[in-house]
Amino acid sequence: MTEINFLVENVDMPPINRLALQNWIVEVARTFNKNVGRLSYIFCDDEYILKTNRQFLGHDYFTDIITFDYSNRQRIAGDMVISLDTVKSNAKMLGVDYSDELLRVVIHGVLHLCGINDKGVGEREIMEQHENAALALLPSTVLER
Repeated sequence: MTEINFLVENVDMPPINRLALQNWIVEVARTFNKNVGRLSYIFCDDEYILKTNRQFLGHDYFTDIITFDYSNRQRIAGDMVISLDTVKSNAKMLGVDYSDELLRVVIHGVLHLCGINDKGVGEREIMEQHENAALALLPSTVLER
């Protein structure tokens, strides 16, 4: 059973159409022959993600997303902590729309749960290809404008 939760810590909820977003995530997971189980998105500020990064990964830096993977063979499950502060600063640095960058980060976590990595040699480019393919499936109704 698919269950996608959206939580906030120290930020306002982004203007997303939860049902459209859930349907998109399920569609992207299916392209990897995966089913979606329980996913939780925790939208937060930089301080919260830094604390999480230090506590669980021993990293002392800001990041846009941390993905905790609880998947099994065919069913993806996990918690994804997303710093809206870092998403916003990355969007500005890259010269892209904040909403577009947020959706890229949202699906980035799902792609990690589907088995796509981005830390090894050449893996970042592969991740970007999968992000672009997923974004091409994105319905226009995901963002509430």
